[in-house]
Order: sequence, then structure tokens, then C-alpha cells
Amino acid sequence: MTDVTIYHNPRCGKSRQTLKLLRERGIEPEIVEYLKYPPSVDRLDELCTLLGREPLCIMRVKEARFKELGLSKADERSRRQWLELMHDNPILMERPIVVTNGKAALGRPPESVEDIL
Repeated sequence: MTDVTIYHNPRCGKSRQTLKLLRERGIEPEIVEYLKYPPSVDRLDELCTLLGREPLCIMRVKEARFKELGLSKADERSRRQWLELMHDNPILMERPIVVTNGKAALGRPPESVEDIL
């Protein structure tokens, strides 16, 4: 199998479950703790493209930080502006995201990553 990367938050139950699922299948992924090492704006753009989603669709809009920033799903921002917000506030990024073979999947539920393995 080619390389597998998981954008992981060890405090998140779904993220831990997804990592466990990968390991149970004999996969030891590269783990990116995105809160410590936020993906670049360009990488976030790639992740959105691989997921087939717009940036706002992978943002945790119920996260307190989203409200603290005065953001709304109705805000008219460019794709780049949403990506920059997510880079600057990585807590807003939905998790976990698993990437392999030029594909990506959001581990919600964890089993959804099996489609790209």
C-alpha cells in the first residue's frame, strides 16, 4: 500500500477510532497533529479538492472558535479566505482526514475511510 496520512487530533474520539481502524488493518499512517502543525493554505485547498468539498464544508461551525471569530455559514468569503481562516484557526478543521492514493476521506464515521484504502 502507498503512504497513508491522517490529520489527527488525539483528543477527538472519532480521530482516535479512525487511527485504531487503520492500525487494525495493518496500516501505520503518518500522523499529522494538525493543531500543532496546521496544514498550509495550499494543502488545505488540496484536501478540500480531494474530498470534493468546499472549505466551509470541512469546518467545525459549531466550534466555539467559529462563533468567537464572529463567523457565519452565510458569510460571503472567497474560498481562499475560508482556507486562510482554517489555517489560522486549525481547531476549526473537521477531523480526522485520511489521505492515500490521491484520495481523501473524512473519518466521520471512521469506517468511511475504508473506501479509499
